[in-house]
Amino acid sequence: MAKSKKEIISIQRISKIYHLGETVVKALDDVSLSIYENDFISIMGPSGSGKSTLMNIIGCLDVPSKGVYKFNNELISEMNDSQLANIRNEKIGFVFQTFNLLPKLNSLQNVEVPLIYSSLGKTKRIERSQEALKIVGLSDRMTHKPNELSGGQRQRVAIARALVNKPSIILADEPTGNLDSKSGEEILKFFDELHKAGNTLIIVTHEESIAKRAQRRVELFDGKVALDE
Repeated sequence: MAKSKKEIISIQRISKIYHLGETVVKALDDVSLSIYENDFISIMGPSGSGKSTLMNIIGCLDVPSKGVYKFNNELISEMNDSQLANIRNEKIGFVFQTFNLLPKLNSLQNVEVPLIYSSLGKTKRIERSQEALKIVGLSDRMTHKPNELSGGQRQRVAIARALVNKPSIILADEPTGNLDSKSGEEILKFFDELHKAGNTLIIVTHEESIAKRAQRRVELFDGKVALDE
């Protein structure tokens, strides 16, 4: 009998409500979602559908107004700031549309940043950072600063930084949004390889080309899940 996949994230009937003066805005409305080991999910929807809010909650950057969120079967609502920071730093690798690299640091130093908060010594941190840059094919760009790299290379550095802590999940927000079509295709091929290697990928996107590559497609509309297939 095939072994069932481990559930990493369980979201049950969560809502996110903002109060803007007299107005009440439901950014998420009764959303339920389970994410399993080695899933490759695209989260899609028009502007204002709740994609970014859902991503922020999955990434422990924000908390739901109501509902239950469990990460590896642990209740997020019962965690303190230190425990949440630990999940963000060690369990989730973030990849952003704008790369978010530090301009004065070279590729190796940028990748090392998440490890500075870990218990690893300097030598081990450098080894892990070099290994992550090799994975993304940038062994020859370790001493280059972001302004000396192409857009595609910068996004690869950002992916290496996301991988360096060997996280449970890679969470990417419009990862090809600032890239030309050729660089974007290279990054998407790389995400395919990460998935084949066993990584769990959640990509927030409005691009059909990314959604087609994902195993599973979740669409949001007006804060609700309109499609999950």
